Amino acid sequence: MRKVVIHKPGSYDALSLETHPVPVPGPGEVRVAAEGIGVNYADCIVRMGLYESAKKYVGWPITPGFEVAGKVSALGQGVSDLRVGDAVIAVTRFGGYATELCVPRMQVFGLPPGLSPGQGAAFPTIFLTAWYALSELARPRRGMNVLVHSAAGGVGGALVQIARTAGAHVVGVVGAPHKADTARGYGAHDVIDKSSEPLWPAAERLAQDGYDIVLDANGVETLRGSYAHLRPTGRLVIYGFHSMLPRNSGRPNWVKLARDYVRMPRFNPLKLTGDNKSVLAFNLSYLFDRTDLLTEGMNTLLDWLAAGRLRAPPVTKFPLERVADAHRALESGTTVGKLVLMP
Repeated sequence: MRKVVIHKPGSYDALSLETHPVPVPGPGEVRVAAEGIGVNYADCIVRMGLYESAKKYVGWPITPGFEVAGKVSALGQGVSDLRVGDAVIAVTRFGGYATELCVPRMQVFGLPPGLSPGQGAAFPTIFLTAWYALSELARPRRGMNVLVHSAAGGVGGALVQIARTAGAHVVGVVGAPHKADTARGYGAHDVIDKSSEPLWPAAERLAQDGYDIVLDANGVETLRGSYAHLRPTGRLVIYGFHSMLPRNSGRPNWVKLARDYVRMPRFNPLKLTGDNKSVLAFNLSYLFDRTDLLTEGMNTLLDWLAAGRLRAPPVTKFPLERVADAHRALESGTTVGKLVLMP
C-alpha cells in the first residue's frame, strides 16, 4: 500500500509518497481501501508543524488526512455488521492519506447512494465542522441573521447550507468574483465579494441591527470586525486562523505569525458580559473521543443529505502522486468547494 508521510515540518517537498505493508485491522477495526481522500486546510497546517493536536496524538512522522471513501477490504475481530466490498465513508484522526487504512468501526459509515467516492471523501470533515459549529454551539433559529466568512469554501459552503436548513437569513463573504455564484449556489441569500467592495459597510447594509451569528476561520484579519458586528446576544464562532498562514511559500512566515499573534483580539469576560455577546471556539480533531457527538453528527448529516436538505460540494480531483499540487492549490485561496486525492 502507499501513503503520504511527513517526517518533519516543511513545505510541499515534505510530502513523501511511500510504500508500506498493508495494515491488519485489530479488534473492532475496519480496513478501508481508499478510492477518494479529502484534503483539508488542516492537513496543510499539519505539514507546517503548527497543528497542536497532531503533535499531541501522533508526532513525527505523520500521515495527514481526516476522511476517506472507498470499500471495506478487511474486518477486524468483532465486526459483523459490514461485509468486504461494502462502499463506505470513514473519518479518522490523521492517517487518511493512504490507499489502505484501518479505522475503528464507529468511525465508518455507509456511502450514501448517488455519491461518488470523490464526493463521499469530500463530505465528512467539512459538514461535521459546520454541524458542530451551528447545531452544538451557535444554535441558529428561524429569522436570525448569520454571516459566514469564506462562504464558497468547503466548510463555508456547509455552514451556509446548514444555516439555511434552520431558516436563518445567510450572508456569505467571498474573496473573489468567481466565488460569488458558488456561495449563492449553496443557498446564501446575499453575497459580499470583499475584493470588490468594503466588507463591513456591506455587512452593515445587509443586517442593520447586527448579526446573531458570525462564523469566522480567518483569524486576526476579521475577528475584531466579526465581534463588533454582532448584535446583543450574538455569538461569534471561531474555527480557524487562515489569514495568519502563507498563501504561496508553503512555509510559515514566523515574523508575520508573531505580529499577528500580538494583534489577535483578546476577549475580556467583563466586556463580553457587558456587551451581552459570546465567543465560542473549537477544533474538530479534539472531538474524536466524543464518539456520541461523532455518531450523532454523521447520522444527522447523512439523514439531511438523503432528504435533499444538503448537497455535497463541488470537487476538484488530484491524483495521489500530486498531493503537493493539491496543498499548493488549497493554500492559494483561489479554490472553491473541496479538493480530493484519488489513489
